[in-house]
Amino acid sequence: MGLFSDLKILYHMAVRPIRGKNHADRLDSFYGGQADSYDSFRKRLLKGRTELWNSIPISEGMSWADIGGGTGANLMNFGDNIKKLKKVYVVDLAGSLLQVADKRIQDAGWDNVQTVHTDATTWIPPEGSVDVVTFSYSLTMIPDWFAAIDQAYKILKPGGRIGVVDFYLSRKFPVEPMKKHGWLTRSFWPVWFACDNVFPSTDHIPYLMHKFEKIDLAEEKGTVPYFPLFWWKMPYYRFVGKKIQD
Repeated sequence: MGLFSDLKILYHMAVRPIRGKNHADRLDSFYGGQADSYDSFRKRLLKGRTELWNSIPISEGMSWADIGGGTGANLMNFGDNIKKLKKVYVVDLAGSLLQVADKRIQDAGWDNVQTVHTDATTWIPPEGSVDVVTFSYSLTMIPDWFAAIDQAYKILKPGGRIGVVDFYLSRKFPVEPMKKHGWLTRSFWPVWFACDNVFPSTDHIPYLMHKFEKIDLAEEKGTVPYFPLFWWKMPYYRFVGKKIQD
C-alpha cells in the first residue's frame, strides 16, 4: 500500500459524496470504494487499538464481541490468544467491510470467529451474553451510540468487560481530573469529522462511567496522516469498564 492507496482513501474521506436512504446504505457508500485499502491507512489514523486489546485480560473459553469491527483488523490484536476464545463475533452494518473480514477469517483458519451483518443497537448473540464487548472507533459512527452502549450492557455477563477507543471532545467544563480541550479543538474537529458522518462526542466518557465501573481511562491525542497542521492533534480516549453485578 502506497501513496496511490492513500489518495484513494483521502478522496473517499474528503471529496466523494456519501449517499443513502439509511445508515447501512450510507456506510457502504462511504466504505465500498475503499474497503480493500482501509486497514493500511486506518492503522496510522486510528490510535490506541492495540493498547486497548492489551489492557483486557483473556482467559480460556471467553466470548468476545467486537462491535463495528469492520474488516476484522482488530482480530490481529489477539495474537495467539485468539485460540483461547470460545467465540468471537465481528458485528458491523457495513457489508463491504465484512467481506474483507470474512476473507481474513478464512485465510487464517479461525473457526471460532464469525461475522454478523446487523445493527449494533439491537444485536443479541445466540448464547445470550458475552464476556467482553469492544468498540474500536465505531461509537462515533453509530447515530444512536447511547443505545449501542445500553445494548452492550445488556449482553455482557455480570462482571464482563467493555473496552472502547474512539475520538472524543471534552466538555467545556469537564469534571476533574479529566482533560479540558480548548475552544478551537472543540469547534474544529466536529466540522472536520462530520464530512464523513463521524461525530466525536463530549458525552461518551461520562455515559460509559455512568453505566460501568471504571477500570482504566486514558485521554490521548494522535496525528492525522498528511494533515498540514501536524502539531494539531485529534483527541481520542481508551476506556475499560466492568459491568456491575446485577
